[in-house]
Amino acid sequence: MSTHPFIGKNDYAFSVCRIEPENNIHVILDAFSKGPAMHLVIVGNWEHSEYAQNLKQKYSGVAHIHLLDPIYDQSELNELRTHCVIYLHGHSCGGTNPSLVEAMYWGLPIAAYNVNFNRATTEGKALYFRTSEELFNLIGSADRAALAEIGKNMREIAERRYTWARIARLYAELF
Repeated sequence: MSTHPFIGKNDYAFSVCRIEPENNIHVILDAFSKGPAMHLVIVGNWEHSEYAQNLKQKYSGVAHIHLLDPIYDQSELNELRTHCVIYLHGHSCGGTNPSLVEAMYWGLPIAAYNVNFNRATTEGKALYFRTSEELFNLIGSADRAALAEIGKNMREIAERRYTWARIARLYAELF
């Protein structure tokens, strides 16, 4: 039995990340605060910085937004992932991100921040946003059949591109 009351009762979007400005948590929270079309669950380090603390204080009173402290139990994180309707990936710096690839392996539909490396990782087959308005509209118009197809595409990409055998082979070729 889950320790999270929203699992199995409501549709929700899910994200797990460091609560930092470059991960655009403020954009995601602003989008979801505009209406209860879908619950939002974010796992992160809410006490880490003033940015995170301010967001937690501002949005923790919104009934359909659930801001969870870090979870280190992999089975609990997996339960949260497998029951979500869509995975949100707000990272705007870096490159191929492990949390994005993990979500892809789970076959989750993904809405990612619209930057070139997120598009490259997902081969342009995810949903993309830059503003809270764009994300709000994506979530509001989310069609279950289309989301299922995105999830299927994400899993296919992950299984084709992000395997230890392939990565080891590419490093061997490089050297």
